[in-house]
Amino acid sequence: SGNGILLDISNPENPTRVAEVSDPNFAYWHSATFNNDGDVVVFTDEWGGGSAPRCRASDPATWGANAIFRIGEDGQMELAGYYKLPVPQTETENCVAHNGSIIPVPGRDIMAQAWYQGGVSLMDFTDPENAFEIAFFDRGPLSIESMFTGGYWSVYWFNGRLYGAEISRGIDVFRLTPSEHLSAAEIAAAEAIMMDEFNAQLQPKVEWEPTRDVAQAYLDQMTRANRILNDRATEIQNVLNSGASSTSLNSLAAEIEADVVQIELGELGGDAERMAKLAAVLRGMAAQQ
Repeated sequence: SGNGILLDISNPENPTRVAEVSDPNFAYWHSATFNNDGDVVVFTDEWGGGSAPRCRASDPATWGANAIFRIGEDGQMELAGYYKLPVPQTETENCVAHNGSIIPVPGRDIMAQAWYQGGVSLMDFTDPENAFEIAFFDRGPLSIESMFTGGYWSVYWFNGRLYGAEISRGIDVFRLTPSEHLSAAEIAAAEAIMMDEFNAQLQPKVEWEPTRDVAQAYLDQMTRANRILNDRATEIQNVLNSGASSTSLNSLAAEIEADVVQIELGELGGDAERMAKLAAVLRGMAAQQ
């Protein structure tokens, strides 16, 4: 029941409807989470109301899931894909998509999300058509014989930690650790974002300071995806490791900016968007010296 509605609230006293979407797979439109750029939104479907086992192997992958929509320049929303907890849960585990928030990793869209007894799942939806899990925490069922309502009602990122509200067991606090999907620099860049308070429904826009961790995060992402030439990656890494002068940082930034032009012209392979962001960070680092 319901719809996903996009509102223009620039005039709070007179909000206007910009767009709306419906999805035949959705039972209960529950919440919406935007990425930091505001051009992608994740809607959750709380099929079963949170008290039923809805993550079994026999349950449809598009029911009780996340529906991910791109938001165009005209404000219209277009379905990009779905994401559901990838590991089937048992008959005694209430499980469905529920509350979560964005983890502020520069260059990526990552959402930490509660799935009741399905546990906590970290979803990377940087590519909205191909969202996937990069980390999880799951204690297993409260009982293997009977259904008891429990599990994570919510999980929110705040000042470098994840706080999960577990209905039956209390609050858990998590810290991210590096893996094949998440580098130490990406974690450090996220942990550097500090807020006085956080309300997941307000979603303040995050801006990262030009630091070595942010630069390293962009480099790690391009290297992981094989979207940067090896020689250029080595040069950037050497500069980041050396504590380079402002002159060296600006010189490297200029070289990267030239690469961006070639990439956009189709003369060179690579990730133009991240290369441009990396160059901007290097110039910011130089300006701080």
